[in-house]
Amino acid sequence: MTRLKTADVLGLGFMTFALFLGAGNIIFPPSAGMAAGEAVWSAALGFLLTGVGLPLLTVVALARVGGGMEQLTAPLGRSAGLLFAVLVYLAIGPLFATPRTAVVSFEMGVAPFTGEGPLPLAIYSLGYFLAVLFLSLNPGRLLERVGKLITPVLIGGLLVLGGAAIFAPAGGVGVTAPEYREAPLMQGFLQGYLTMDTLGALVFGIVIATAIRDRGVDKAHRVTRYSIIAALIAGSGLALVYLALFRLGATSQGIAGDAQNGVQILTAYVQHTFGALGSLLLALVIGLACLTTAVGLIAACGEFFSSQFPVSYRSVVILCSLFSLLVSNLGLTQLISISVPVLVGLYPLAIVLVALSLVDGMWLQPSRVFVPVMAVTLVFGLCAGLATAGLVDLVPDSLEALPLAEHNLGWLLPVLATLLLAAGYDRLRGVR
Repeated sequence: MTRLKTADVLGLGFMTFALFLGAGNIIFPPSAGMAAGEAVWSAALGFLLTGVGLPLLTVVALARVGGGMEQLTAPLGRSAGLLFAVLVYLAIGPLFATPRTAVVSFEMGVAPFTGEGPLPLAIYSLGYFLAVLFLSLNPGRLLERVGKLITPVLIGGLLVLGGAAIFAPAGGVGVTAPEYREAPLMQGFLQGYLTMDTLGALVFGIVIATAIRDRGVDKAHRVTRYSIIAALIAGSGLALVYLALFRLGATSQGIAGDAQNGVQILTAYVQHTFGALGSLLLALVIGLACLTTAVGLIAACGEFFSSQFPVSYRSVVILCSLFSLLVSNLGLTQLISISVPVLVGLYPLAIVLVALSLVDGMWLQPSRVFVPVMAVTLVFGLCAGLATAGLVDLVPDSLEALPLAEHNLGWLLPVLATLLLAAGYDRLRGVR
């Protein structure tokens, strides 16, 4: 088979949507919408730029080079590219993101019924990762298992929740919080940035490409084409979910005005609108969203590490699932405190790498541009990670004076300046 049927294309798009839709994607929009108030749609637009636009561009960049990060990082050299890829896969996989899916789904969907003690978490996480392991052991069947079976149930739950947010709001649109009055678009932009979906897209690219090839598509240009179609389907679904959740947050100040995060806003809304059944609905949506994301992350780690090191896919999947199970029992607070600085440090590198790859036709010799630009980005990424970790004494004071530093975007102008210099040098040297 060299072409996919329409049903398979839709299933591929649904699978991609489910892989991206984790708990964080459901939590951030309501809190941003509540804070934005009357400026909700400006903030939502900014959120869509980074929460949907950047991940889509990442999938496109990966599809253009064949679906793997090895090809994407090739201009950096073998060693540097492999090191970056390993860091991304470990951070977004068994060290932080994968165990966090279990803890978040437990605290939002199960803990209200069982309590938050260590024993309920241990029992839940064991069952959770057994399910993740079962779904991940055969990546060729991810399309059937995730795209065609789990995702429709997830979408059904989201349709109920999103439809209620649109047609049965808890109240009128609330007031705008001080931090959103001056620049709601930028605030929304930063909230979407913090979803870390661009890192997730770097990991999921190989899963999407593998799912397409396992359906018999062997032409590179068709793998690219179907990957882009899947990304567009997923992006459309994510955008609709985000817009509905932004409205839910903006109209929930009357029932959740004291909420500190999106979990509390969603819980208050579903209990207000649906009563006791609301908690079950939220548990279903969050549980499935986290499960499908964890399956994608574990499968991607298996594909990557088995292709780069002398270890089998099955062994990597089992080890990652076991390690994630152990780490998940540390608790959500500890996981977040450790993971956020690492992810903040990696995110600028991912953005710049994708941007350079999308315009790689402009460089006469890509390594002349990639290496210096990524090196400067690395320095600023490390500083951002240290600052986020509270180690501000290790960060030069001069970096705080850079434009956009207050928005964690102080790296942007130095990187652009380095890009201009490197591109000019590349043109002067010519082709060799």
